[in-house]
Amino acid sequence: MPLPSCAVPHPPTESRDPPRARLAATTLLALALTLPGAGARAADSPPPDPLAAARNQALQQVQQAAEALAEGRRVEVEAGPLPNVQRLAPCAEVQASLPPGYRAWGSTRVGLRCVQGPVRWQVYLPVTVRVWGPALVPRQALPAGRKLAAEDLQPAEVDLAALPSPALQDPAEAEGRVLMRSLAPGQALRAGDLRQRQWFSAGSPVQLTAIGRGFAVEGRGQALGAGLDGQPVRVRIDNGSIVQGIAVGENRVELRL
Repeated sequence: MPLPSCAVPHPPTESRDPPRARLAATTLLALALTLPGAGARAADSPPPDPLAAARNQALQQVQQAAEALAEGRRVEVEAGPLPNVQRLAPCAEVQASLPPGYRAWGSTRVGLRCVQGPVRWQVYLPVTVRVWGPALVPRQALPAGRKLAAEDLQPAEVDLAALPSPALQDPAEAEGRVLMRSLAPGQALRAGDLRQRQWFSAGSPVQLTAIGRGFAVEGRGQALGAGLDGQPVRVRIDNGSIVQGIAVGENRVELRL
């Protein structure tokens, strides 16, 4: 007996007209993007902040200026907060520029000036420049008045720009010198921390060297004051005349003509 025939379902076939499907999808997407609050808002970006852009420009300029002074040493530049930013009038263009002779070293500041706005204003950005390099530091706490010995000091990496006075690197510059203030362990030893070296006292006989272009003449005299390193001192020479020179060493005075 023959079996009754029955229809076998077939899976739906895919559309054979892909271009039409793509066109329809594109049309629907375009309509959706025209609706209020659509995803197009995600593409919007806030307008650039001229003051923030000038701040970044200032930091780049200070970094370059500091690296030129640092002679290959590691440099860090950190900006502080700008004062009274909320009170500034709107400005479409703010410029940062370093003044002539600017020295990017230690605590400093850079002017930010509005050049396109209803009110022209200028504010100053505080900047700290750190330059890291080797210098002498105490091995332990040292009191003021101590006469330094070589074993008191050791080399370490310090912020050379932390203070205006230069940090010392050569132990010969410090040995035998007297501290004017106390130092903590690891604190950089600077030229201003040391009592000025006295090469001779008033009344001492001194060797006087007069230096001119292409010649030098030596003589002897008597110091009329204490000979502090690098400072002027008056000297009476053999004929009774008084000249002024610079104390440069143990019982030595230079007179530049």
